[in-house]
Amino acid sequence: MVTPIYAALLTLMYSALSIRVITLRTTNKVSLGDGANVALSRAIRAHGNFIEYVPLALILLLLLEQQGNSAWVLHSLGTGLLMARLVHGLGISAIREQLKFRVTGTVLTQLILVSSAILLLVQHGS
Repeated sequence: MVTPIYAALLTLMYSALSIRVITLRTTNKVSLGDGANVALSRAIRAHGNFIEYVPLALILLLLLEQQGNSAWVLHSLGTGLLMARLVHGLGISAIREQLKFRVTGTVLTQLILVSSAILLLVQHGS
């Protein structure tokens, strides 16, 4: 099985994003919201954006795996998702936003979601 590899790696990335938010909350003594702290605000959005997209992408990857897609297809999508979320997280988290990273991560994530969905639909119709 391929999907568990990416689920595990992405969970580690999610934990790192969570720890970053917790650390910034503790350091800045902010228990709720962002306390008008730019770094905390960006960390919260990086964390939130990750959890908004990754679960659906992993479900699609698992469904593709269950349909018998090749390991090459699954690893391509999984690696692409991992890279997309890493690049997006770096872009959105920076105080001086790295817009090219954020945009690249967003576009890659959408490409993976859409291509996975289309592949599922095409294979379902076959």
